[in-house]
Amino acid sequence: MITTDVLVVGAGPVGLTAAIVLTQLGHDVVIVDGQAEGANTSRAAVVHSRTLELLEPYGVTPALVERGVHTPRFTIRDRDRLLVPVPFDGLPTPYPYTLMISQADTEAYLLARLEKLGGEVLRPALVTVIAQDASGVTATLDDGRTVRASYLLGADGMHSVVREQSGIGFGGGTYAESFSLADVRLSGGVPENEVVLYFAPDGLVVVAPLPGGTYRIVATVDEAPQHPDVAFVQRLLDSRGPKAVPAVVEEVVWGSRFRVHHRIADTYRSGRILLAGDAAHVHSPAGGQGMNLGIEDAVMAGETLAKVLDGGSPGLLDAYATARRPVAEKVVGLASRLTALATMSAARRPLRNLVLALAGRLPVVRRRLAWQLSGLGRR
Repeated sequence: MITTDVLVVGAGPVGLTAAIVLTQLGHDVVIVDGQAEGANTSRAAVVHSRTLELLEPYGVTPALVERGVHTPRFTIRDRDRLLVPVPFDGLPTPYPYTLMISQADTEAYLLARLEKLGGEVLRPALVTVIAQDASGVTATLDDGRTVRASYLLGADGMHSVVREQSGIGFGGGTYAESFSLADVRLSGGVPENEVVLYFAPDGLVVVAPLPGGTYRIVATVDEAPQHPDVAFVQRLLDSRGPKAVPAVVEEVVWGSRFRVHHRIADTYRSGRILLAGDAAHVHSPAGGQGMNLGIEDAVMAGETLAKVLDGGSPGLLDAYATARRPVAEKVVGLASRLTALATMSAARRPLRNLVLALAGRLPVVRRRLAWQLSGLGRR
């Protein structure tokens, strides 16, 4: 039997962050993941200002900032027409921009930091059975080993074994539309330092720069192909992207498809078990909030567990659960509103774009969006 202070299940950005926090604060952590190293797909690509602030004390932020593309502006456009500009460069933060970086890179830097602190990930290792009692939690792995921990943090994604075995409900639903995702090389009329949300009459497409000269493309379609090719992505940009200087897709580096759920766990705590990240909440990628909210969970959960392990009241764990769930509700609400705007019926899109253009002229609207998207409103 392996014994530890905290067992973290899931070694994505959320689990790795929690392990870093706990290790740096002087506690023993075992982190397990069912996938081989580097097997996670690069879905998340946005790191917001607040996330960079939270990771700074734990030695991760400088590497992310050096690697990622700094985008000081987010815009909503109707083809070439600017509807709503959202500037980040005036925000009161050392990181007045959206940082574009692939999830693979983010995980690599988090893992490197954990290993520098002396931690490691046990993989591939699936948790199959979880049992808790008054003094701790025992988890059985698929290879027969057991891990005994004072506390367990479930950061094992939407299909969380930890959540299911804890009997925690996960209410919500699924959007009808499917999403196409692709990292591409392109040329043409797409900004190099701006994240653009195109609310075109034909539908939504997001275009965002990534390191190495690639761009992340996300689009809503009725039925997305499993592996989008150059021709498919080109059709999306031709019908929804810039028109005066069209974008030309030269190569699809990687692509995928997914459907979007909007769900929140009924509670973030069950005895000695806590939830964080997608195990606790999932929602639309609109606004790029998912991984950022999960990393916030991880920092808060890690710091709270450290206080309890240092002799603080276990009631602090209730405070974590009580505080984080309303935050998730607000983020899910914002993402849902943006998604509803993006997927509005074709007949209503011209009116939508007119209203957005009028709202985009108001400084208070632009400031509020900047605060919400950057995460600084959750300080």
